[in-house]
Amino acid sequence: MWESIISQLAHTRDQLFAEPALWLCLTLLVYAFGMWIYKKSGYKTIFTPLLVAIVVLALILLVTGTPYKTYMQGGQHINFLLGPATVALAVPLYEQRLRLAKMWLPLLCGLVSGGTVAIVSAVLIAGALGASPETMISLAPKSVTVPIAMGVSKNLGGVPELTAALVVITGVVGALMCRGILALLREKNDATRGFAIGLAAHGVGTATAFQMNRDTGAFSGLSMGLTGLFTAFAAPAIVPWLLKLFE
Repeated sequence: MWESIISQLAHTRDQLFAEPALWLCLTLLVYAFGMWIYKKSGYKTIFTPLLVAIVVLALILLVTGTPYKTYMQGGQHINFLLGPATVALAVPLYEQRLRLAKMWLPLLCGLVSGGTVAIVSAVLIAGALGASPETMISLAPKSVTVPIAMGVSKNLGGVPELTAALVVITGVVGALMCRGILALLREKNDATRGFAIGLAAHGVGTATAFQMNRDTGAFSGLSMGLTGLFTAFAAPAIVPWLLKLFE
């Protein structure tokens, strides 16, 4: 009898863990928990909600033995909101249209130089450490938002899933370090601060920039979008040339 009960409970558990709605709700709850921790910590960067949510969800998946593919059946619904969330950044950006008109040249120079360095440095460092061509390609678009990065990686012959993980790591590390680096550089201009954060740390960095103030967040959102566009065109031209250096 007990074996039958245990077997039934195990079957129910497996059915529950395979339910997409469970992982969707759990992701939202874990992020809300991360926000609570973030506020209680006094908004310390190390407790940024995304980082807390990633760690907690990873532990849950590990303990329950749930494959990432099963989790994404529910998580994909949140992933879908990346597009609308990115478009919504146009609202604060529109408020800065007069400043943008005056700053287009320095912003363009920053975009080209920063976007190029992000691609070249990632590929060269990976190649110098003995990474495979697929890994180097997967690293190239690490500084842009996930949908664009995965598309660029796939088209160049990389591993989109690896690229997605690297993008998240880049964003989290960038969000953790941006305040300290900007303070060290004594940079006070909201436009410069925001543009640098968005270029280096895409969406995660942009969320941190909005916590600084609305203007910083607006320029970070602009930078995130432009960096994604630049990388989509620049990476296919730059990466094959860099790969030849390690043949």
